[in-house]
Amino acid sequence: MEYGRLSTTVLRVLRTSKPRQPRRWQSTTPRQTPIPIQHAFWTTGRVALFTAFTGTIAYLYGINDLSSHLRNEKPKTSTPVYANKSELQKAIGDLRSDLGDDVISTDAEDLHRHGYSEWSSINIDTLPVAVAYPKSTEEVSHIARVCSKYRIPIIPYSGGSSLEANFSAPFGGVSVDFCFMDKILKLRPDDMDVTVQPSVGWMSLNEQIKDSNLFFPVDPGPSAMIGGMVGTSCSGTNAVRYGTMKDWVINLTVVLADGTVIKTKRRPRKSAAGYNLTNLFIGSEGTLGLVTEITLKLAVIPQETSVAVVSFPTFRAAAATAMSVVRSGIPIAAMEIMDDVQMGVVNSAGATSKKWAEVPTLFFKFSGTPQAVKEHIQQVRQLAREQGAGEFEFASNAEEQKALWSARKEALWSMMALRREGDEIWSTDVAVPLSRLADIAEVSKKELDELGLFASALGHIGDGNFHASIMYKRSDPAEREKVEGCVKRMVDRALEMEGTCTGGETQCYHEVADCAS
Repeated sequence: MEYGRLSTTVLRVLRTSKPRQPRRWQSTTPRQTPIPIQHAFWTTGRVALFTAFTGTIAYLYGINDLSSHLRNEKPKTSTPVYANKSELQKAIGDLRSDLGDDVISTDAEDLHRHGYSEWSSINIDTLPVAVAYPKSTEEVSHIARVCSKYRIPIIPYSGGSSLEANFSAPFGGVSVDFCFMDKILKLRPDDMDVTVQPSVGWMSLNEQIKDSNLFFPVDPGPSAMIGGMVGTSCSGTNAVRYGTMKDWVINLTVVLADGTVIKTKRRPRKSAAGYNLTNLFIGSEGTLGLVTEITLKLAVIPQETSVAVVSFPTFRAAAATAMSVVRSGIPIAAMEIMDDVQMGVVNSAGATSKKWAEVPTLFFKFSGTPQAVKEHIQQVRQLAREQGAGEFEFASNAEEQKALWSARKEALWSMMALRREGDEIWSTDVAVPLSRLADIAEVSKKELDELGLFASALGHIGDGNFHASIMYKRSDPAEREKVEGCVKRMVDRALEMEGTCTGGETQCYHEVADCAS
């Protein structure tokens, strides 16, 4: 006790007393002993060490807990839930009540026609449960609202000329056929554009507007309609010069899955304002909405057009010539390739009055001023000779030009006309960078010849697009297996060459137009 009091007193004195003046070093007075400094236990090093230790423990625990969680978690299903049978019947009843009996069909032939195609490479067993025939954007919007309410898939349908199951209905649903929306709404010659409904055919459009000296240059199969051309972002024989569908659409009127109606933009030729909604819908195949009006750019009809045909000793030589023409910068209007088999099909179909040599052949279309056409023909002729080409043969008049080019345009239908009972056609195509086209064309052509089946090769050679059509018996498992293997190898080859595939079974199933999902 006494010691404690003394210590407290001493400390109090030390804290309050004034410091004395320092003495000289000679002084014999003893110096005051300094109070020892107490060091803290948690130094910087110890704090860092403890933090690292606890962090490591927490990390190991978290990893172990996450692994256990992932092992025990059941995979989530992404299967959509659609209307049951009673809900489907109620939805059909509502649509008939609101729009009239003639707008909705459940006829068996109608359903089959809208879910199956004899020229499609892929057909599935499921058909739509109903077909709707709207006559206006408002009716399309009403159909979409009812289908959204009852969770019913919607499948847009215009020309039905798809070769790869674009209008299949894997979940049933309502097929919306635009056949009554087939009008040219407004032609504006001074602006060089036109607004149309989805079931206007591109050939019909050009026929109706030819007096304006304008035309729409995108030219897929003859039966294609503008709505489907937008949905698939199609191209055609003119793509090498004029580009594809996405280059010729100004704006779209679209009905979304819930019935909302939007317009993607107004009518300027160019715009940097906002999102590019127009190109978002082009190529979406009905999965984002139903297109009900389309405004298209138009081009001036060329002063002169000439069609020429030239044969080659090999398929590769023809493909190499095509690449030389593209690289030389010659403004070809169109450039197509056909192999010996396909030329035989043209002769058998009798599309032209002339019989053509059944060897690999290039079709050229030249257009422009008379002087430019002559100059371009001479330039292409020189490039073709370097690959051992034969003589150029020209269509003698406009009618023969049309017949000759239509022989290329209707190549698939010509081949289908040669089918025996039980035969089917598998059509597919790939696209690769221009420098690899001759390679894939040569290898694929060799493989087609080795199949032992009736198979032809053709394509839009000017933009790196190569097609194959193979005739086989679907009922024969061995033949189908050979065809599937050939197509898959062609696809793999294209992907290895940094290309793409616009056909193939897997892609077809994933590209089914289905707004509700």
